[in-house]
Amino acid sequence: MLFVFHLLDRPGAAELRQRVRPQHKAYLAEMAERIAFAGPLTADDGVTMIGSLLAIEFNGRAAAERWLADEPFTRAGVYQHVSVLPFCNLWPQKTGFPPN
Repeated sequence: MLFVFHLLDRPGAAELRQRVRPQHKAYLAEMAERIAFAGPLTADDGVTMIGSLLAIEFNGRAAAERWLADEPFTRAGVYQHVSVLPFCNLWPQKTGFPPN
């Protein structure tokens, strides 16, 4: 089952986000085969990172929440708001994804 992680940074977390980002990306890479999509949420400027949006396959909510608990941004205290919800992908993606 896919789970969507809607994760918003706490105020003033930009420097911490940048410092922990290499560990975050390495942690995501371990899940590469199970990621439907993943990337930063940005401010209206399209550049300033303010959170993360991830869709990853897990066997159930408990596994998804365990994974998130060990995620480097979570452990470092980057996120202020966390939402984890099951997701059914019913629409074929045609835009918004980097070319292969």
